Amino acid sequence: MVIFWPPVLFRLAVVLALALAAGFVLGETWGYLTAIAGLLVLIGLHLYYLRRVTAWFAPQGGEPDMTELPEGFGAWESVFQALRLWRRREREQHSELERMFERFMEAASALPDGIVILDAADRVEWCNVRATEHFGLNAARDRGYSVTNLIRHPAFIEYLVHSDTADPLVLADEASGTVLSVQLLPFQQMRRMIVSRDISQWRRVDAMRQDFIANVSHEMRTPLTVVAGFLEHLADSPDMPPAERARIAQTMLEQSRRMRRLIDDLLTLSKLETQEAPTLNEAFSVADLIDEAVNEARTLSATRHTIAVRSLSPVEIRGAREEIRSAIENLLSNAVRYTPEGGKIEVTGLCDADALRIGVSDTGPGIAVEHLPRLTERFYRVDKSRSRETGGTGLGLAIVKHVLVRHGGRLDIESQPGAGSTFTMVLPAARVSQDAGAIEADK
Repeated sequence: MVIFWPPVLFRLAVVLALALAAGFVLGETWGYLTAIAGLLVLIGLHLYYLRRVTAWFAPQGGEPDMTELPEGFGAWESVFQALRLWRRREREQHSELERMFERFMEAASALPDGIVILDAADRVEWCNVRATEHFGLNAARDRGYSVTNLIRHPAFIEYLVHSDTADPLVLADEASGTVLSVQLLPFQQMRRMIVSRDISQWRRVDAMRQDFIANVSHEMRTPLTVVAGFLEHLADSPDMPPAERARIAQTMLEQSRRMRRLIDDLLTLSKLETQEAPTLNEAFSVADLIDEAVNEARTLSATRHTIAVRSLSPVEIRGAREEIRSAIENLLSNAVRYTPEGGKIEVTGLCDADALRIGVSDTGPGIAVEHLPRLTERFYRVDKSRSRETGGTGLGLAIVKHVLVRHGGRLDIESQPGAGSTFTMVLPAARVSQDAGAIEADK
């Protein structure tokens, strides 16, 4: 609280005392003149301080500094102190508001959704960084412009006009492959807010899910149709010759095994996707693992191919042994299935300072370059008819990819039509413990 009246009354009392003294000593006229002069001095000082305070509140060229106020005396000293305290608090509050606004801007920029605030006339007031990415807006450049002039998609304009629906609008950009979910929400009294979300990844996942269900259904339906057809044939032909009955039984057995392989591969993929990455605790010999996988491949080949093991490094790897073995077996199984009879398959296991590389090369028909990026997709086949003839499930390379990802590795594929293919499992050096130098082996 400003103490105002006591100093004023004190100065008036001083002027009155001086006037009485002058009147007593010099006469009544000088007493009045002294009183008038004293009051004029007091009034002049008050007017001077009022001018300074007015200039302080309403500066001509920007906001003045607090030190521009004079020290004053009496009541004005208290007033100036109160004004300085008020200005200090006002600046502190202003700084706090600026910090809060900066935090809000940072939070809005970190949101995964785009936000555009519109005024009552649907003009852009503000947008965050994500909205800039979604719609190509600029918060500084586009402020005050109608949003329909900035986002010219017909479906968006229609949605903006008929915004009574609660369902979001889906906008797809075929050029970039981006799919946005856009929703218009009421904001304050007359304003509105546009909230956008990039659902491209969700759409891709949903499309993959639908394709996966369709592919599984198709793969299961084919052998089931064969088995059901033969069972109906057997039921309708009780006097069927034993030789034909045995042939039908063998075909049904092969189809049932095909369904079992498909189910086993699906369960393997599901386990790989849901379990945590393997630890570095289990160590095993790469050479032993390759020998086991090669023996399985030779059994599957039934002497129709030449399978050789070359350039094996005596190393141990740490991870999930059965997963790595399954990956190698899948690569060898694919090589056997797709390499013509009389072809050659080679397996290598080379280790250097960067990684362990386990490669499977074949002399098969090769693969065109446009198919290479999609080979690890589930059920993707370059030649669907040939894949079904060879009994593949279409999941082998997907299993290999998941195994390597879980071990921090990758699958490299090199192939040319008519020149065979090479599939290389690359495992990081962190999972490898190498003994003394490399050896060359032919088996």
